[in-house]
Amino acid sequence: MKYSFNSRIRYSETGENACLTLPGILNYFQDCSTFHSEAIGQGMKKVKDRNRVWVLSSWQVVISRYPRLGENVKIITFPYEFKGFLGMRNFVMETEDGERLAWANTYWSNINMTTGLPEKLTEEDVQGYDLEEKLDMEYAPRKIAIPKECIDGQSFSVQKHHLDTNHHVNNCQYIQMAEDYLPEGFYVGQMRAEYKQQAKLHDVIFPAVHREEGKVLVLLNDESGKPYAVVEFTGK
Repeated sequence: MKYSFNSRIRYSETGENACLTLPGILNYFQDCSTFHSEAIGQGMKKVKDRNRVWVLSSWQVVISRYPRLGENVKIITFPYEFKGFLGMRNFVMETEDGERLAWANTYWSNINMTTGLPEKLTEEDVQGYDLEEKLDMEYAPRKIAIPKECIDGQSFSVQKHHLDTNHHVNNCQYIQMAEDYLPEGFYVGQMRAEYKQQAKLHDVIFPAVHREEGKVLVLLNDESGKPYAVVEFTGK
């Protein structure tokens, strides 16, 4: 079953160009999946009562056009596969006329809240999620290749406003952190992100940046150099 909701782009969601920002698109997609789960009886409380939590493992988001202030949009999501401890889900944002603005592929891990480790999906975990046909798009690998040569950035600490209900840095917050290292005027046509570990309040993040023609890769590392998240931006 496909789940969707309609919205209108608000001023608070736009950037300097009066268009929805990349984090704004990601937030719409995250909200859509949350609404979907709540609608079928698999909401956060129900999942937490089973001592489980869905954690986003990776994004691939493609943007054709960033919608303008006041533009009406429809956000759609659906799962297309469950395998082991993973759930795979597509997203689409389109105009009321059906123009496809942005679309995404995501991998989610079913995590045991006590151990912090992935847990194989059961029938109860996937109940109510009707699988749909996989979205027709060009799929990138889930893993992002890490270059050897990077330039270190200024370290910073995780603050309260970075956290979500899981008490660690929200998926979208990592993308906003990484965006700070984009050159002026860089128009993101695709964003890929791979989440490696969870950063919590007061953890220190050490950014490292690799730039090449039309592409910027940002590592958000811990003090040992192990990434919390790897974010790749491709220009359009």
